[in-house]
Amino acid sequence: MPPPPPPATTPNTAGQRNDTRFFGSQIGGRSVINYGYTDMPWKLMTWDIYYFFKFFWAIPYILWPLSPTDSAELSELSLTWGNMWCIAIHLVLCVVQLAGIAALPLLVVFPVWTASFLVAIFFLVNKILYDLLNGKEVEYHSDPQYAPGLPEHTHEQWIYINGVAAGLTWSRSHWMQNNLNRLAVTFKRPILGIHNKTSGILFDVVECLIQRNWGYATKDVRVCYQIIKQKLYNPQYSKVIFILHSQGGIEGSLILDWLLQELPQDLLSKLEVYTFGNAANHFNNPHRHVHSQTLAKRNPLAASIDSTRLASSHEPAPVPRLRQPQPNSRPTSSSSSSSNSSAHKNNIPPIASSTTSPHPSRLSDRAIGHVEHYAHTTDFVALWGVLHFATSQPSSHIIPRFIGRVFARTSMRGGHQMVQHYLDGMFPLRRDAVTGALVRGEGGVPVGVEEVGNEFMESEVLVGGGGDGTGRDGEGEGGDDDDEEVEVEVHGVSPILERKGSLLGGTGKGGRKKAEAVKVKVKELSRLWQYRNGRSPEETPPLLVRGADGVVRNATM
Repeated sequence: MPPPPPPATTPNTAGQRNDTRFFGSQIGGRSVINYGYTDMPWKLMTWDIYYFFKFFWAIPYILWPLSPTDSAELSELSLTWGNMWCIAIHLVLCVVQLAGIAALPLLVVFPVWTASFLVAIFFLVNKILYDLLNGKEVEYHSDPQYAPGLPEHTHEQWIYINGVAAGLTWSRSHWMQNNLNRLAVTFKRPILGIHNKTSGILFDVVECLIQRNWGYATKDVRVCYQIIKQKLYNPQYSKVIFILHSQGGIEGSLILDWLLQELPQDLLSKLEVYTFGNAANHFNNPHRHVHSQTLAKRNPLAASIDSTRLASSHEPAPVPRLRQPQPNSRPTSSSSSSSNSSAHKNNIPPIASSTTSPHPSRLSDRAIGHVEHYAHTTDFVALWGVLHFATSQPSSHIIPRFIGRVFARTSMRGGHQMVQHYLDGMFPLRRDAVTGALVRGEGGVPVGVEEVGNEFMESEVLVGGGGDGTGRDGEGEGGDDDDEEVEVEVHGVSPILERKGSLLGGTGKGGRKKAEAVKVKVKELSRLWQYRNGRSPEETPPLLVRGADGVVRNATM
């Protein structure tokens, strides 16, 4: 079987070095993907190996660039004793594991008992080495001095799963703990960390392949699932914010699959998911009603306006009809015009969008209200994961989706490390305007995120303006691409288009609506940015509403 074309996000590193592209949830493009995570594991493994070599050029960007280390001692590659110790252990592990793999063919000349003994010695040496990198526990917490618990945040639970090669040493100064502390400084909330333990970079990659192709859940996946389920059922919490990095994205996708199978919709609506350099091959977040899914396929912009009106109305929002559409039926022009006139008549709030909605899961009519992915276009893991699966058009409507908004950034500092590359580039800490030094408060703790001058958040992205007008809403309904090349296609954010003065335009193929492309700043689209420095998204009515059953849930549910 010939390989499918490469994903549309393959970067041109010789071009512009600071550029951000925004992809609405599962858009289509010129690339076609004809396999998904529900295929046979060996088929998935074959494709993974193929794309491993296809994106091999990006391997150095897992560590590159080595500088700057803007978060000082919190950056993974800063010159601290803890970092140097762990890098040295990883180098030794790489040498040992490469040598062991290379020596495997030689075992055939030894008797079985001798070969078994040598293999046992090999794994024992590996375990001794990677135990030097891993703590004994699965759960860890950010240090209190970085973000003490505040009364206004007691209804929130923030949870983080780390990526590959992140251990936690005896000195508590390795990458896992530093990730937790950096996130705590960024959002001014205590962070609960679920430690995805490392077995060395090579063995971690093998574990990634097994996890995402065979659906294998390691101990930390099972522990995190139990914790999130308990937090969602706990009436104290109205929000559970789930942050994932690298291999943590694979583990998070498995956890979401379990949660979607078991939890009631009103509890799932508490959950928000944000990923960085996501290595997963799928991300599920289904529609709550078949009617809204049909609208999203046929007229995504009109459906978004209608759901925004319902979400922002002070009156109880009616449940979407569950009437099954007739085969080959098409929306009538009267229904489209009615939707448009209704949207204008109800004066849609200009800021109302899935970024600030009081009940995001009703606005999008998906089980989980917010899913955002942040990726660098030169990050090997992101290219192998989210950028490959989320930006390629499925060849069939039965191919599984990769749901969630995607912010794909091309930058000179576009590596894979959580703190040094992603957080320092997208959520930089405050620095002295004169000396350029990191601004620190009591105890030498960084004071927080820089509010102004953030190159990533201030950058502009194109929203809307699909070249063929179909909208290609990402539900697997393919359509022929026109010759016109468009940089970004986004759907389901029409309130932002209205705020920018660009309402629905003409009608495209199949009765779908076409919106003019407008430029919007990343900070206007990013939900996660609104949590910086202890802030919270503007949500009216408040989320803290306790039902008759004692469960805290969103007010419009």
